[in-house]
Amino acid sequence: MKIAILDDYADAARTLKAYDKLAGHEVTSFKEHMRDPNVLAAKLKGFEALVVIQQRLWMPRAVIEKLPSSVKIISQTGHWYAHIDVAACTECGIAVTAAGTTKYDAPAQLAWALILASMRHIPEEVASVRAGGWLRTLGTDVNGRTLGIYAYGNIGSIVAGVGRAFGMRVMCWGRGTSFAKAREAGCEVAESREAFFAESDIISLHLSLRPETRGIITAADLARMKPTALLVNVSRGALIGDQVLADALKKGRPGFAAVDVYEEEPVRADNPLIHLDNCLCAPHLGYNARDTFERYLGGAFDHVVAFAAGKPVNVVNPLALQN
Repeated sequence: MKIAILDDYADAARTLKAYDKLAGHEVTSFKEHMRDPNVLAAKLKGFEALVVIQQRLWMPRAVIEKLPSSVKIISQTGHWYAHIDVAACTECGIAVTAAGTTKYDAPAQLAWALILASMRHIPEEVASVRAGGWLRTLGTDVNGRTLGIYAYGNIGSIVAGVGRAFGMRVMCWGRGTSFAKAREAGCEVAESREAFFAESDIISLHLSLRPETRGIITAADLARMKPTALLVNVSRGALIGDQVLADALKKGRPGFAAVDVYEEEPVRADNPLIHLDNCLCAPHLGYNARDTFERYLGGAFDHVVAFAAGKPVNVVNPLALQN
């Protein structure tokens, strides 16, 4: 089977133990992101299986309908596939597979890496040493400060647990189910949305991107934050909007941000966040850890191999198999 692994930016797939599962198949990893559906379609001519890494490539109908007729399966890493137009795939006879156990340690760890790097000014100090300088800033302790967790779920609960271990006051906001879980774990629930944004010294976002959560963090929310506060986003850029956050940072509320996600990825050179001195920008490293890749891509490879053997598993649109 001719298999394409898409948006493998670091050419990491072939370094995994799980890659051995594809032995006997013709495999190509594409490191470059192809925004233009026509370019994507041309590159994928003759390929039968596509492996899509998380949500690096959004596949609406406009993309699906341009795929070569040779494509018969899109194997998604993890269990979330809302970025793929499954109905369009079914009409085109393309099976979509998605399943597998999801672990949340890597993005939670990345959230704390960004928090500590920001609070202790690590990027600036490292750059200073490399330039021949020495200490230039004073860092800020996290103990005794208020950590705001927006959405106390799988990832948010891990981030909150670390905050408590550091001696922080942990305050949560979100939906009713999130409140119940937070209280059960001994965390505080904010009196109001306004109090959550106004009282937090650090806010970490942990929501999925859905139609109802797009733009859920507003300019008014950000304007309530302290000029010394830090906003951390390892979830999705569209929860706020890059320009909305950039405008808030220029106004000084919040005073700082650390982001791993953007409305459009990879970011373009004119992204409003990446040139701000008070914004630490990472290239979507959240799940980008070897153990996580072994798990995610290993599951996606299993689906492709099963499909090639005529025994498809975890197909979310079984009607596509009848086309």
